[in-house]
Amino acid sequence: MRHFLTLKDFTKYEILEIIDIGLEIKKNLKLGIYKHELKNQTLAMIFEKSSTRTRVSFEAGMFQLGGHALFLSNRDIHLGRGEPVKDTARVISSMCNMVMIRTFEHSKLEEFASFSKVPVINGLTDTYHPVQLLADYMTLVEHGMEKNIVAAYVGDGNNMTHSWMMLAAKLGFELRVATPKGYEVSSAVLDEVQEIAKESGAIIKMMNDPKEAVRGATVVTTDTWTSMGQEDEKEERIKIFKGFMVNDEMMSLADSNAKFLHCLPAYRGLEVSEEVFEKHSEIIFNEAENRLHAQKGLMVWLDRQR
Repeated sequence: MRHFLTLKDFTKYEILEIIDIGLEIKKNLKLGIYKHELKNQTLAMIFEKSSTRTRVSFEAGMFQLGGHALFLSNRDIHLGRGEPVKDTARVISSMCNMVMIRTFEHSKLEEFASFSKVPVINGLTDTYHPVQLLADYMTLVEHGMEKNIVAAYVGDGNNMTHSWMMLAAKLGFELRVATPKGYEVSSAVLDEVQEIAKESGAIIKMMNDPKEAVRGATVVTTDTWTSMGQEDEKEERIKIFKGFMVNDEMMSLADSNAKFLHCLPAYRGLEVSEEVFEKHSEIIFNEAENRLHAQKGLMVWLDRQR
């Protein structure tokens, strides 16, 4: 049995295999072919953080695979409140076939997984958002951009940044991360990915100049400057992140065929300009749709490992 908590636990071959399964499922769906590989199975979806794409994609995906998804908010269960996390894990995993958790502390996810009898999927923590990176990479594959990737991440050193770093380290491509001073990535995560990069040949660079990061890049991406739980910092962050908006001027420094990706929701006029977003809206919303297909590929892959 395998869990999906971070890309760190997966080989390059396994990541690509999950993507291939997702692409095959997507192809069949477009042809009206539904293979109920998870027939009569139940996915428990635990949400301590709200979501649009995560809930819709997992719930619709489980239905399309012949199973059922249960939505459980922090108002519905006692996760970490009146009951120890390990007890909640034992109970839910005795009744369901798979669990997806979207929460704050990565340590809570790890504790839940260590006591779970079924596969646990990270739907987002403050440290990592690996299911989003499956969708992002699937999108690059579909657009024929998976070879010789030079990616630039511009913005906050958050869970999306960490996940891009881990994907680059595992698959062996170049990633440049530009953050304001004081908003760099976790040093512990950086140390981990640099060790992995030594084996894969990945080039991962940290800097504070977004223009330097974007220059010649084939893929440019960003995320909100203010993540959930940081709302009190919003006004201060807007001032500090000035100059980190991905706009036409910044994109002009990238490769002439460069694509812009965004995990959504996108705040126009902050991390991305209206013009850049709309110019790349087709690939961005394909990226959003691919959350559905990549996660179906992941759930099928995890089920096959048992």
